[in-house]
This record gives sequence, structure tokens and C-alpha cells, in this order.
Amino acid sequence: MSDETHASMNHKRREVPWALEQTPLPASGGEAGAVGVIGDMVSIDAIDALAREIGFEARYQLNVPQSETGVWTLSRDSMSTDSTDPLSDRTVHVDQFSGKILADVRYEDYSLAGKAMAVGIALHMGTLGFWSVVANTLVCLSVIFLSVSAIVLWWKRRPAKAGRLSAPPMPKEMPLWQGAALVGLGVSMAFPMAGVALLCVLALDVVILSKLPKLRHSLT
Repeated sequence: MSDETHASMNHKRREVPWALEQTPLPASGGEAGAVGVIGDMVSIDAIDALAREIGFEARYQLNVPQSETGVWTLSRDSMSTDSTDPLSDRTVHVDQFSGKILADVRYEDYSLAGKAMAVGIALHMGTLGFWSVVANTLVCLSVIFLSVSAIVLWWKRRPAKAGRLSAPPMPKEMPLWQGAALVGLGVSMAFPMAGVALLCVLALDVVILSKLPKLRHSLT
């Protein structure tokens, strides 16, 4: 194995799947490996022919060896938009001297988190076909709906003749506040930036507004 990881192949753009970034690269020059390039000349044309032979159809990426122990790398993954199907992700490393296949990593070899990330990013980007585009559209529309409905709800519950940007009065009974708190905690854990936003609002209320009663009154 090389001392370098797959992340070393990323340059101006991401060229390897996130699930492999911290995985060590194999090294050329050993005896290990499966049959790959047939013949003595391990050229770029021979590597391309091997790629087509082992199933790399249409677009794929080819990284050339960068050192004496470097390897040829063939890759196709949905994160780089080489394909639209994350289940077809594949990365193959070939010894630059012998032409042997040193590693053949597929979606099935990813960790559970890596699999979830590969599929999740494809869903997020809407590259899984028509239904993923529909799903993304519905999510965007739901965000717009939440934003507009929040204003409508505030307008309906705002204090009468308050004359200021005032919060609705505190309900006398809140039987579901614990459930709401758990939802907020779950959202914060799933989306850390949402948690940071909630903490900032809490800090603003406790640290600043509590010491400025006039400002607090005008806002609440």
C-alpha cells in the first residue's frame, strides 16, 4: 500500500468518491494483482482498452501515475456525474509496470455511511431520473410554503394593535413542548448549521436582549 490516500488525486475538482478519500492507494511494483493489461506495453491506450474490456462504458475518468509507486486509476461515480446511478460506482487501480489490477472497488464495497452518502448526493443533485427531480422540486416548494405560511400564521396570531414586530402571546398550555424540543434536537443533529442558528438565536435572547429591555420590548 502507498502512503498516499485517494484524496491525493483531488485537484481543482473532486475526482474520487467521498467514501474512498481516506482509503490508502495501492502501490505499483509488487507481484500482487489480478490479470489486467495483456502485453509488455502498459500505455494509456492499453489502459483505455482494459477499461472498456472490464465494463467501463461511456464516460469515465483516468488518472495517470504521478510517481514511481503510482498507479493508473479508472473511476466512474455519480458524485462526479460520470453516471447517474450511484449503484454503478467503480474505481479500479492498475499497476503501472505490470498492468495487473491491484484493486477493484465498487458500490458494494463502500461502508454503510459511504453507500448512504453516494445515494443521498445523487438524490440531492436530482440525477436519479425524473422522480428524483420531482422529489427535489417538492422539497423546494415545501421550503417556500413554510416560509410563507410562517408569515401568515404570525399575522393571524399577532397581538392586536401592538404597533411593533411582536411575537404572539405565549399559550397557557403547551402539552407537546417536549416533542417539539426533541424534533429541534434531531434537526440540529442532522443539520448542524440549523443547530448553530438556534444557538445563535438563544444567545441573542439571553445575552443581549435580556440586558436591553427596550429593544426586547420592541421585538417581542
